Amino acid sequence: MSKLELQIAWRYLRSRRGSKLLSLISIIAIGGVLVGVSALIVIIGVMNGLQEDLREKILVGSPDIRVLSYGEDLKINDWAKTLQAVRRQPGVVTAAPFVLTEALMTTGHDYAGGVYVVGLLPQGRGVPEVTSIRSHATSGDFRFASTDGQHRGVVLGKLLAARFNRWPGDSINLLSAGGGKINAVTGGFVPRVERFEVTGIVATGMYEYDNAYAFVALDKAQQLAGLGQGVTGIEVKTTDRWAASAIATRLVATLGWPYRTVDWEEQNSSLFQALKLEKLGMGVILLLIVLVAAFNIVSTLTMVVADKTKEIGILKAMGMPAHSIRRIFFAQGLVIGVVGTLLGLLLGFTAAIALDKYKLIALDPAVYFIDHLPVATEPRDVLWIVVSSIVVAAIATVYPSLQASRLFPIDAIRHE
Repeated sequence: MSKLELQIAWRYLRSRRGSKLLSLISIIAIGGVLVGVSALIVIIGVMNGLQEDLREKILVGSPDIRVLSYGEDLKINDWAKTLQAVRRQPGVVTAAPFVLTEALMTTGHDYAGGVYVVGLLPQGRGVPEVTSIRSHATSGDFRFASTDGQHRGVVLGKLLAARFNRWPGDSINLLSAGGGKINAVTGGFVPRVERFEVTGIVATGMYEYDNAYAFVALDKAQQLAGLGQGVTGIEVKTTDRWAASAIATRLVATLGWPYRTVDWEEQNSSLFQALKLEKLGMGVILLLIVLVAAFNIVSTLTMVVADKTKEIGILKAMGMPAHSIRRIFFAQGLVIGVVGTLLGLLLGFTAAIALDKYKLIALDPAVYFIDHLPVATEPRDVLWIVVSSIVVAAIATVYPSLQASRLFPIDAIRHE
């Protein structure tokens, strides 16, 4: 593109009578792109922030990888040997055994409710921290140290404790069908009943954990579930959460049958797929704003063509080729798109930073488990927003530029 073409394009963007300011219709076209880009930056950032916040809350009590076993018993008996093999695998930071079972929780009253019972190694020096669940204890800790000295402590989720009105120092009963023994007389299951002392309360901000999870010592969970010396599986922490799927595949190849793995994305695949679909839908809807701005560009350039018809005819009569005329109007649309996009980025980033830093949109933690609307902008999202905006602006110049380049010099000069 020659200097002359750029000068003419800039002149057509400005107001008349020698003013160096942009014309009103050019400002309106730039404003349309600005609004669309800034809205995309903020909304996509909010979607990313909510997704990231939800992912972090889910992974508070969920490891990067779980090593499980096939078979009728669904347990790992020789878990100590398997644990050593898992820890030697490249990409594994640490690993620990766990037990996961279901039980009925009672407090000596008529009301009873189902809970998930998780068996973990008691907190202490040298005990691997595979998840961050222990750091979310708001009362007590995960040592499971009961007053009888038998490590029969239980840590309850905050909402679960409130529902049963059981706090540190109180006792609960957990009933489980672990072992599957059947009474020969009644033909019903003989439940295992274990008594525990509440020694801690945990608040993760995730409703599922806070409302339905109880954490006990590993050996007590083995007794409750009737696993003997076996465990449900081994939880694994990796060096890179996003490489968990590849590490899980290598673990299966190393351990062989009957072991299987489930990574964190697979465990929550339906939720994360729904969030991705929602983010995509919001992006497509907001991209329509940019398309509306593209129509503004088309109308702006069409008005310029109509206004400058005589001048275009003179330029063509002086020998300016049609492709140069097309480049003039392409440059106009590109300037509108680039300027609008840059201003939109500036406004969008400013709004996103302000929303997150100053917590401008407050939320009720009791309802949403977060106190403000989180915003997280990702470079990849910003890149496709910028590219989409400029491409749409460039495409919008096609019709006006063709219209201008097809004018006949004599007819254009005679135009009134």
